[in-house]
Amino acid sequence: MKRSESRILTTHTGSLPRSPELQEMLRSRLDPKAGEAEEFRTRVNEGVADVVAKQAAIGVDVINDGEQGRVQYATYVKDRLTGFDGEQLLRARPRKDMLDFPEFAAQSGVSSSATIPWPACTGPIEWKDKGAVQRDIERLKAATSGVQSEEVFMTAASPGVIANFLVNEHYPSNEAYLYALAEVMKDDYKAIVDSGLLLQIDCPDLAMTRITQFSDLSEEEFIKVVEMHVEVLQYALAGLAPDRMRLHLCWGNTEGPHHYDVPLREIVNVVLKAPPQAISFEGANPRHAHEWKVWEDVKLPDGKVIIPGVLDTTTNFIEHPELVAERIVRYAGVVGKENMMVGSDCGFGTSAWGRRVESRIAWAKLEAMVEGARLASKELW
Repeated sequence: MKRSESRILTTHTGSLPRSPELQEMLRSRLDPKAGEAEEFRTRVNEGVADVVAKQAAIGVDVINDGEQGRVQYATYVKDRLTGFDGEQLLRARPRKDMLDFPEFAAQSGVSSSATIPWPACTGPIEWKDKGAVQRDIERLKAATSGVQSEEVFMTAASPGVIANFLVNEHYPSNEAYLYALAEVMKDDYKAIVDSGLLLQIDCPDLAMTRITQFSDLSEEEFIKVVEMHVEVLQYALAGLAPDRMRLHLCWGNTEGPHHYDVPLREIVNVVLKAPPQAISFEGANPRHAHEWKVWEDVKLPDGKVIIPGVLDTTTNFIEHPELVAERIVRYAGVVGKENMMVGSDCGFGTSAWGRRVESRIAWAKLEAMVEGARLASKELW
C-alpha cells in the first residue's frame, strides 16, 4: 500500500454515481430476464471505464471500479452464493435514532436499499458463481490499463455486513452464520489480493449495527459483538498481507440524527486488531467530525494507516478545499502525515438508486478533496 511520502494521497470509499441507464439495468437485475446478460455486461464495462477515467482526470490517487456492477454494496453476494433462494421480503430494521424523531423519518422517507426486498439465508452457503470476482477483477484491470493512478482497489463485503442485510434463518447462531459466510467469502478476498489489487473490506457492521441489528444491546454488549466480528475477520483474512488490505467502517450513510451512534473511542482499539493495514472511517459529517481528537489519546500501531473521511456523503454542500485542508492538517498533526491518506465518509452510490448526493455534485466534492489535499501538502511538506 502506498503511503503519503511526498504529499497527501487521496482515495474514496468505493461506490460512485451510476448513469441512469445503468441504474435501470441494475434495478432489473432484481428480477432478471432472459437475454439481458450480455447487454448488462456491456453497460457495466462502460460504467467502469467511465468512472475510472473520471477519477484519473480529477486526480484521485487510489481508484476503483465505483461498484458499477453491483445493485448494493453488500447484498450483491446473494447472486454469487447459495442459501439465498427463498422469498424476498422487506427486512429493514428501524434505526433507533429515527424512532425518537418519527416526524423527520416520515418527512425524509427512506430512499435506499432499506426499501428493497432481500432474501434471508434459508440454506447452506456455498459458491454458486465463484468466477464472478474474477470477472470483476479482469474488468477493472482492463479499465485501469494505461490510466495514471498510485494504486487500484476493489471492495468486498465483510461477513458482518452481509449478515446485517441478508438475515439468518438457517444457521443455529449469528456466530455460526458469520463463520459460514467467512468460509466462502475468504476465497473472494484472496482472489482480489492475489490479483495485485488492494482489497477494501467493507465493515459498517462494526459501528452502524449499534442502532439497527443490535439496538437492543447495551454499549458493553455491543462491543463484545464487535470483538467477535473482528475475530471472524481475522479468520477470513488469515494469510493475506496486511499492507494489501484496508478496512472501511461507518455509522451508516444516512442523513439523520445519529445521536445513538457508538463513539469511535469505544470501538477503535478493537477495530485496530483487524488485519488490514489501513482503516477508513467517517470524519467529516456533523456527528463524527470532532473525533479526530480520539487519535490524540489512541496510539496508532506501528505500520497502520488511517483514511479519515473529509467529505460528507449525505449532503450536497461542496466542501471548500480550505476546509478539506484544515481537516487533513489536524489529522496529520496527531498521527503523522506519512500515516494517513484521505477519502470520503462513505460511498456516493452504496445502492444503485436512492442517492442523496446528485451525481455531478459528487464528482465536484471529489475535486474539492483533491484540491484540499494539494493545499494541505504544501503546508505539511
